[in-house]
Amino acid sequence: MIVQPRKNLMQPSIYAQPTQDLTCDLDEVLRRLTKLHQAIWVFDIDHNRVLWANAEALNFWNADSLELLVDRDMGKDMSVSVAKRLQQYQADFKKDEACEFQEVWTLYPNGEPLTIDVVFSGIRLNDGRMAMFCEAIQETPLDAQGLRSAEALLHTSVMITLYAGNGEPLYRNPAARTSATSANQTLEQRFGKQATLKFTDGLDNDEVKIVELVGTINGPCWHDITARRCLDAVSGDPAWLISEVDVSRLKSTEEHAQFLAEHDTLTQLPNRNFVSTDFQKRINKLLADGHTGALLFLDLDRFKDVNDTLGHAAGDELLIQVSKRLIEVVGDSSSVARLGGDEFLLLLGQKSENEIKQLASQLSSIIGLPIELLGRKVTVTPSIGISLFPQNGRDIGDLMRSADLAMYHAKDSGRNSSAFFCQELSDAIETRISLEEELSIALAEDQFVTYFQPRVDTRSNVIVGAEALVRWEHPEKGLISPAIFIPACEASGIIGQVGKIVFAQAALARKIWLSQGYDLQVSVNLSPLQFGEESLVDDLLQILRDIDCTADGIELEITESFLLGNDNSTIAKLHALVEAGFRIAIDDFGTGYSNLAYLHRYPIGCLKIDRSFIKAIDSAQPIVELIVQMAHLFKLDVVAEGVETQQQLDALRALECYEYQGFFFERPIDFPSFTELLTKSVKLSA
Repeated sequence: MIVQPRKNLMQPSIYAQPTQDLTCDLDEVLRRLTKLHQAIWVFDIDHNRVLWANAEALNFWNADSLELLVDRDMGKDMSVSVAKRLQQYQADFKKDEACEFQEVWTLYPNGEPLTIDVVFSGIRLNDGRMAMFCEAIQETPLDAQGLRSAEALLHTSVMITLYAGNGEPLYRNPAARTSATSANQTLEQRFGKQATLKFTDGLDNDEVKIVELVGTINGPCWHDITARRCLDAVSGDPAWLISEVDVSRLKSTEEHAQFLAEHDTLTQLPNRNFVSTDFQKRINKLLADGHTGALLFLDLDRFKDVNDTLGHAAGDELLIQVSKRLIEVVGDSSSVARLGGDEFLLLLGQKSENEIKQLASQLSSIIGLPIELLGRKVTVTPSIGISLFPQNGRDIGDLMRSADLAMYHAKDSGRNSSAFFCQELSDAIETRISLEEELSIALAEDQFVTYFQPRVDTRSNVIVGAEALVRWEHPEKGLISPAIFIPACEASGIIGQVGKIVFAQAALARKIWLSQGYDLQVSVNLSPLQFGEESLVDDLLQILRDIDCTADGIELEITESFLLGNDNSTIAKLHALVEAGFRIAIDDFGTGYSNLAYLHRYPIGCLKIDRSFIKAIDSAQPIVELIVQMAHLFKLDVVAEGVETQQQLDALRALECYEYQGFFFERPIDFPSFTELLTKSVKLSA
C-alpha cells in the first residue's frame, strides 16, 4: 500500500458514535452497511489484515469471499513508511477516537494499482485494541507525476511541513509527523521563539537556512532547516514550507571534530592551530598581569634515523613517549604542543630566566633516558630554542620564529643543548633576506615551474583531475621544495606573481589535455595574500583570455581561514569567481574552523580532507566519516589528501570517499611525465 496524504481533518466522523436514544439491532446495522455502494472495511493495524468488509470492498479488493480477504497478509508487501504511517493513525485514534483523516491512497489489489480517496477513523475491537475503519469515497484520477510526487513525500526521510502564517501546521509528510511531538505542534513549539524569529525576520528573502535544536518526539535534535516563503495551495494565504534533515549525529561529533582540529591525532597534544589562538591568549593574560614567560621550541636530534632504521610505527611510539615525558616535566598538557614531525612547543609563565634554564636542562635529562622500541633501547636527545616575552616580542608568531632560530642555533652548537634567542642570531635573518633576493631573480628568470599531482577515483583508480603545485628550479641547487621558499615569497610580497604563473601554467595544461581528450579537473591553490588582491578575478580571467582557455574545469583551492568572520568582500569575491566559471574547494578541511554554516553561506563545490586525518585514519575515522557525510549531505565532492597506503585507500572506499591524491598513486610530476601517465589511466572527454 502506498499512502499519498492530501489533507488532515481533525473533526467528528460522519460515522460518529450513536446516541443513547438510538437503539437498533447490530446485525441489522452490519447488514445495511454491507449493502452500501461504497467500499467499507475494518483494518487490523497490529496484524496487517482486513477483519471485515462489505460486498463493495470485497469487489474492490478482488476477493471472492470475506474469508479469503481476511486470510490475506497485507504486511508482507508493506513498506516501512506505510507501516509507520498506520502506527501514526493508531496513536491519533487512541488519543481522540472522534478524529478522522481523509487522504489519497494507492492500493494494490492483486498487484494492480488503484488510487482512491479514503476516510480513516478509529474503531475499538472487542479485545480493546484500536483498529481502523476505512471508507472509500471515490476513485481519484491523479496523473503519474502527481502519484510519484506524493509517493516521494511519503517515503523520503526529509521532514516536510507546511505552516500557516500564524504558525499552525497545515500539512506534515510522514517523516515530519513521526518527528512532531503532536499533530498540532506549531512552528514556535517546534523550533522555539528565536528560530521562529529568524524565519519571520527573513520574510524579505525567499529562503532561510539555519541549523537549530528542534523539539521532537525524541527530545531536542539538531536539524538542518530550510524555510521557504510560499502560498497555501488551498486558501491562497501566506505560508511557510519547511524541510528538515536530522544532523544530530554530525553535531554530536562536532566536539570531537573540534578536538581533532586543535589536537595532534598521534600524541593528543594541542597542535599548531591551538597554539595560534590559545597560547596567544595566555601570553596576553600573563603580560596584562605583569608576568613574564618563555616559549621553548624543542626538536628531537636524529629522529629521522629512528624512522629509517625501525620504521614509522616505532617513530610514532617514540613521539608518544616523548610527549608523556614533556607533560611530566611541565605538569600541564595544555602547555605542551606538537607542531608536527618531531617538533614540540612549550609555554612557560611566571618563571625567571634561571628557572627556565633549569627546566630546559631537566627536559634534556628526562627525554634523553632510553626508550624501548621493538625490543631495542633507543636514546634521543632534544635541541631546545628559547624565546622570552616580552623581551623578544609579544606576538606568538614572532616568539615562535625567535625560538625556532634559537633551536637551530642549539643544533648547530652540537645538539642536545638549549639556546636563548639573542641578537647574534640575526645571521639567520640575513639568510632569509638573501633567499628573498634569490627569489626575485627566480621570478625574473622564469625559474618557477608547475608540477601536477594526480587526483584519482577511489573506485576505478582512474585519474580524474590534477593539483597544480609550484616548484623552484634553482640553477645551482636544483629543484627546491615550496616548503622552503613559499613563506619567503609571502614575506617578500611576490606570492601573487608566483601564483599567477602557476595558474597560467595550470590553465594551459588543462587546455592541452582537453585537446588530447583528457577532461580533467585542474586545481590551483590561492594564497591568502593572493586572494586579498582586489583585481584577483579580473587578473585570472585576463590570463585565461591570453591563452584562449575557459574557467570551466578549473578549481581554486582556499583554506578555511579565508572564511572566518563572514566578511562581505570574501563572500562577494567567491561568488564572482563561481559566476566566472571557476569552482571553489576548501583545502585541508577539518584542521581549522569547520562549520556547517560555511556549507550554506559560501559557494563551495569540494572539500579536501587534510592529510593528517588520512595518516591517522584508524583513530581519526570519525572525523573523516563526518566530513564525507557532510559533503554528501550538501552534494559536494570530497577528496582525501596524502593517501600513502592501500589500507588508507580501502578505508576511504568503505567510507564512500570517491576521490584521493597522494604518494600511493603518484608524487607530483612535471607536465610531460603527467601527460605520459594519462595514457595509462585515461578519462576521455565526451
